[in-house]
Amino acid sequence: MARPETRRARLLPLGAAPRPCEHAPMIHKDPGFNVLGTNLAPCSGDPVTGFFRDGHCNTCPEDQGSHTVCAVMTAEFLAFSKYVGNDLSTPRPEFNFAGLQPGDHWCLCAARFLQAHDEGCAPQVDLAATHQRALDIVPLRVLAQHATKTAP
Repeated sequence: MARPETRRARLLPLGAAPRPCEHAPMIHKDPGFNVLGTNLAPCSGDPVTGFFRDGHCNTCPEDQGSHTVCAVMTAEFLAFSKYVGNDLSTPRPEFNFAGLQPGDHWCLCAARFLQAHDEGCAPQVDLAATHQRALDIVPLRVLAQHATKTAP
């Protein structure tokens, strides 16, 4: 009797997101609109961020973490994230990850952002670069409380 094929989940390094490869079925992004209802703006190209590592907080059904909130890193948030088990500040050269520093923009998991908000250490948010799917997890009023200030 043949053994059924089993699949083992692939563990990803901290700070890494799955990337589609040429062997995988095509992954389709959700429409690129932000929480303001306009086209999704870029979050960061240096460091390159996003579930698709395309600089945007794009998402899709395969993005189980909902990497949709474009946040501006702070020392306080990076320390909090490390404390709760997601070290985003330590360089991981084996994964081509330099580590994040205060001031870097990064697509955060919406639930982690909400957790940081609840704990009083949420970073600022670029609403134009935050995907509308973040609203599935974080209310707009909460995101707006942490919106970056723009010049008039």
